[in-house]
Amino acid sequence: MSAPSTLGERIAVAEELIERAEALSGSRKGGLEGGAKLCNRLKAELKFLHKVEAGKVAVKESHLQSTNLTHLRAVVESAENLEEVVSVLHVFGYTAGSGEKQSLVVDVVADGGHAWVKAIGRKAEALHNIWLGRGQYGARSVVEQAEDFLRASRQQPVQYSSPRVLFAFYNGVSGPVAEKLREMGVAVRGDIVAVEAPEGPRPGARESDGEGPAVLQAARVGRENAVASLAFPTEVKVDVCPRVNLDITTLITYVSALSYGGCYFVFREKVLTEQAGRERKEPVLPRLEAFMRGKELFACESAVRDFRSILDTLGGPGERDRAATLVGRIQVVPDQPSDRALRLVASSKINSRSLTIFGTGDALKAVTMTANSGFVRAASNQGVKFSVFVHQPRALTESKEALATPLPKN
Repeated sequence: MSAPSTLGERIAVAEELIERAEALSGSRKGGLEGGAKLCNRLKAELKFLHKVEAGKVAVKESHLQSTNLTHLRAVVESAENLEEVVSVLHVFGYTAGSGEKQSLVVDVVADGGHAWVKAIGRKAEALHNIWLGRGQYGARSVVEQAEDFLRASRQQPVQYSSPRVLFAFYNGVSGPVAEKLREMGVAVRGDIVAVEAPEGPRPGARESDGEGPAVLQAARVGRENAVASLAFPTEVKVDVCPRVNLDITTLITYVSALSYGGCYFVFREKVLTEQAGRERKEPVLPRLEAFMRGKELFACESAVRDFRSILDTLGGPGERDRAATLVGRIQVVPDQPSDRALRLVASSKINSRSLTIFGTGDALKAVTMTANSGFVRAASNQGVKFSVFVHQPRALTESKEALATPLPKN
């Protein structure tokens, strides 16, 4: 990623990046979380550059070189190169080693949340010298930043596994820095460049180490001396959670007549007609079966008891037969909500039944399948994020078909 050399080139780059950022957001259903923030930051940079162009702001050339544009360009390019990007410029909270609450900005959250990417546009030489202790006062090395990322990721598990941390270097990284990051468990993307190390102590050396005064000289690092180029991993290795907890909405959806071809009706109930229309456009059962395949299936006693009660009232014969088969595949376990679930405060979206079902899944370290997105959001707003697989709901409709208007099947 070569840096633009003139003011006009920087303006052109900013305009192009705004278009690319808007395309990223527009290409994702419901938009991209943080996409508006990214676009606004790029527009602010463009506004600043236009002021410089008009002579309203006087800045040195060196200041222009150090604008946020390089970093934002790296963020856009990272988001374009990764799969299942869920957010950009996402702020995570975590507890530092000192016990203080801290926040961390992750440039790109990808692979459905399983990968955290820090995009770095600074030059390899500057990064290396900061690591050696030759940066400006207060400048933190990428190794120190990596420690923060790793600590925060351990406190923000996704499906009970810590997200993998990737550092993407768009202006290269020295071999020693890249090697240190990999030793720490950070994946590295970018050009690995050679370094001409001066005489002097190693990073972190003290006079008591016998290496003389801890006075460090700047190292020479050149992009032209690239010795390797590392691409983004084509696939981030994820420890897939082998356990699935089914809530009542999933049990109903799985056996619903709508999910088995009974979606070609106009029902008397508007909500059922709407669900039937969505089912014709996007069948839900294949998604459920794909997620459940090869995993242990669990449901708590409360979920199964209430599911059977609903079936007795609303279920048709086919739905009841499918329910018997499904329950036979499931390990029914006692209600055992986790401690953090029990700390939730009851509300219109958080009732005792949902708390028990999701809390039991949490205690089992299982991913809870659900169509109850309202509970998931309400719990998250109270600081409790459950590992979930959210899908569209389907109601029991077989007993309603006799009074419904059939539709032609294409």
